[in-house]
Amino acid sequence: MTEATVSLFHNKYGAAPEQMAFAPGRIEFIGNHTDYNGGLVMGAAVTEGITLAVRRREDQQLRFTSDGMDAAEADLGNISPLTGKASWANYPLGVIKALLESGMSMPVGCEIAVTSTLPSGAGMSSSAAFELSTAYALAALYGFESDKAGFARIGRKAENEFVGMPCGILDQGVSAFGQHNALVSIDCASEVYRNEAMPKGTHFWIFDSNEKHALVDSAYADRHRECHEALALLQQQHPQAKTLSDLTCEQVKGQSAELGDLLTRRALHITGENARVRAVEAALKSGDLLAVGAALYASHESSRVNFENSTPALDALVQELAKQPEVYGARLTGGGFGGAVMAFTSADFNAEAAASVATAYQATCSREATVIHTRAGDGARLLSV
Repeated sequence: MTEATVSLFHNKYGAAPEQMAFAPGRIEFIGNHTDYNGGLVMGAAVTEGITLAVRRREDQQLRFTSDGMDAAEADLGNISPLTGKASWANYPLGVIKALLESGMSMPVGCEIAVTSTLPSGAGMSSSAAFELSTAYALAALYGFESDKAGFARIGRKAENEFVGMPCGILDQGVSAFGQHNALVSIDCASEVYRNEAMPKGTHFWIFDSNEKHALVDSAYADRHRECHEALALLQQQHPQAKTLSDLTCEQVKGQSAELGDLLTRRALHITGENARVRAVEAALKSGDLLAVGAALYASHESSRVNFENSTPALDALVQELAKQPEVYGARLTGGGFGGAVMAFTSADFNAEAAASVATAYQATCSREATVIHTRAGDGARLLSV
């Protein structure tokens, strides 16, 4: 992918880049929508991701190019969100703004070219990979220093405040802290990160439903608001709770009459997810992969019933995967409302089995699924130019 990025950069700008960086997409293993609720989450960086090349200019212009996207331009002295076909460049623009607010000096503008091996809209967080690769390359180019956690926060700030997506730290944190053959566990309240080895002989398969989602335009913001509405009501009896993740399912059920059906279900999803993350951590330590799988299926069912961020297409994929004996568990991965399902499998689950799932899905949903066999990979990093 590096060669393709350099070629794109040279074709567009007529020169070689000064810096390059790569950042991976991610799998949300378990912990759905818990990150912005101060909870627990487990994810894995994947080997697919975003490669970015950059060179300084001599003026104040910011220029962006990517395969398959319209070129975009902005002015360093007046950074504001772009609209229309150029809006894809809001991710690096937001990172530039966040870096400047963090103290980076940027006396001149730059030219950026980006390539991707991630499927867009599949729920593997191409946006966070874009943000992290931008942050790493620009920091190296302009002499700004930070650590992995700092770069993750810069990416999140860009997405929250510039792009307008009220996400938590999951996506950027996993992209920053990923390790080969390891999961990333995050306590989102304290932003404490841990890497835990993947069980031997286990694999990730991604089934992209090709039901595209755009989370800024979806019900993601509604779920964010509903969680905070539920918390405000629950705090009347539990003032010590700073987030929904400080509460238990029993405490939520105890105020179900006051909350009403919808807010009860939203809160039960978050409190239940935190309990499921703890259960998965314990099951991984004991090597009980069937228990891990049961928690993954339970997570998806809660997404379907309580959080209502699944879709019939995602449900159909999970149902087909559950029929496969070498699949430990499956669930939607990411924000939901379309996108992809993750299957956690043994080494005996193969391309033939994956194709049978995809065929059954197409028969049910009249839509093809894109299948990706991936593994846990390393996090964001600079590349040699």
